[in-house]
Amino acid sequence: MEHQVFVPVPPDDLRAVLRDPARVARCVPGLQQDADAASGPLSGRLKVRVGGHTVTYRGALVVTERTPGRFTADGEGTEVRGHGTVTVAVELRLNPVDGGTRLEFTAEGTADGRAAAFTPGATATAVRRLLDRTAEQLAAVAAEPAEAAADAAEAARAGADDSDPVAEGEAGEDADAAGEEISEVTESVYGTDAPTPSPDPFLAGAPDEPAGAPRPPAEAAHARRTMIGRSAEEVDHAPPRGRYAPVPAPSAGTAGDSLRWLAPAAALAVASAVVLGRALRRRR
Repeated sequence: MEHQVFVPVPPDDLRAVLRDPARVARCVPGLQQDADAASGPLSGRLKVRVGGHTVTYRGALVVTERTPGRFTADGEGTEVRGHGTVTVAVELRLNPVDGGTRLEFTAEGTADGRAAAFTPGATATAVRRLLDRTAEQLAAVAAEPAEAAADAAEAARAGADDSDPVAEGEAGEDADAAGEEISEVTESVYGTDAPTPSPDPFLAGAPDEPAGAPRPPAEAAHARRTMIGRSAEEVDHAPPRGRYAPVPAPSAGTAGDSLRWLAPAAALAVASAVVLGRALRRRR
């Protein structure tokens, strides 16, 4: 596929960025660099979202300058949670125009695994958006002063060193945001701080409890305490208690007990009838 993007930056500034792998790494949206410095600044993990599917890849990218106005980028990656692979080859041409530079992309690639199931239209839309965001980042990095660029590269490397390598196996890859076509690595809910639990107003000594306030029934307080710390699914499926508890169905043993007493009573009635009949015959 081919794609063009205009950026208001001179070609010389863009070339300076493309010749520096550390600055190129900052232009790839959502790239999480490896902590190992020997692997290079353009190696790490990248999560992409196409349509309603999300896949995380681990791989590397190599940028090569062919001519002063032509660069190529070759990369390959493997699914973090799977066996699928993807290879990409992008050719970038810097064409100077009035007010800036026109970036002309020519991209091709192969994929298997989960990426092979994506529709061509969704894949093309996702790639175009990725190229647009890469061009925006490229222009932003090129416009930075040299000192700021060096500080940003050092901060990115420090963040990669502090990352937890075990987290890659625990990152969810479900389609949790339908409607988005592609996205960079998003923060997991497990990385956020848990909110401080609110105190139970039914417990004794709870703060901000007004003096003389009526206490709820012990039954309601017990139900509230048992729901604290349980998931929503457990609470939804928990059987009601107290006055709303279901009445147990009569057991089969009740009918058996009635039949057990019915037989002796019937025998006693028959015997009484026989004795009464004999007594009446004698009196006659």
